[in-house]
Amino acid sequence: MNLLEIKNMSIIITGGCSGLGFGMAKKYSEAGAKVTICGRREEKVKKSQEELGSNVLSIVADVTQDSDREKIIDRALQHGGKIDVLINNAGNMYRGQIEDLEEQKLLDIFNTNVISGMMLLGKAKKFLAETNGSNIFIGSVHNRRAFPGASPYAATKGALETLTKVLAAELGNEKIRVNCVVPGGVFTEINQRAGLFDDETAKKRLEDMASIHALGRIGTPLEIAEAIEYLICAEWTTGAILEVDGGLGLGLTNA
Repeated sequence: MNLLEIKNMSIIITGGCSGLGFGMAKKYSEAGAKVTICGRREEKVKKSQEELGSNVLSIVADVTQDSDREKIIDRALQHGGKIDVLINNAGNMYRGQIEDLEEQKLLDIFNTNVISGMMLLGKAKKFLAETNGSNIFIGSVHNRRAFPGASPYAATKGALETLTKVLAAELGNEKIRVNCVVPGGVFTEINQRAGLFDDETAKKRLEDMASIHALGRIGTPLEIAEAIEYLICAEWTTGAILEVDGGLGLGLTNA
């Protein structure tokens, strides 16, 4: 059996205009894949298109809107002629002490981080079945280490790990693989979009966490993209939760 290659695959990456998603789009498009990325901010979408080149199609779309999910599928089929991979990367952050949480904000983050990905996978299913394709969810080290105040975000990411197992079993008969990557500390814009920090503060906060990673440093979007590429190409791997966290989830202390 020949090993799968990224080259000539058609890949959808939600939230692909910054952070982890942008790193994936850059790596896979440079390897010869046709990549469709989406984001809600038009200026980011335009900038990504300019930077990433013709192997990438960058579109304005909100994964929480059903019409936009249809648009993502349609444009990916136009761009790549098929769908080999769906990477459900889009996500938001919501933090707060349990007594201060707002119901609507909880519903919103579950809609963005969990429900939207489920609905998009449902729309992509028949096309992934045609290519023996795969879906990737993005988990979080928040389910390996407890960060007070992050219960809403952690709950959504825990849900994705459960979905990975259940949907891998559900879709296996159609030769669709479902896996999940759990990143450690990698700089993205998720906290800035939520209004929690500016870029400088977010970077310093992350760098200050380097010492609690067993390997002594934070990671890069490229390192997450490499791990996801393995799962895309691993034809006998499904239902896997792959931790790519520099050892952050080990609970290392300096005591």
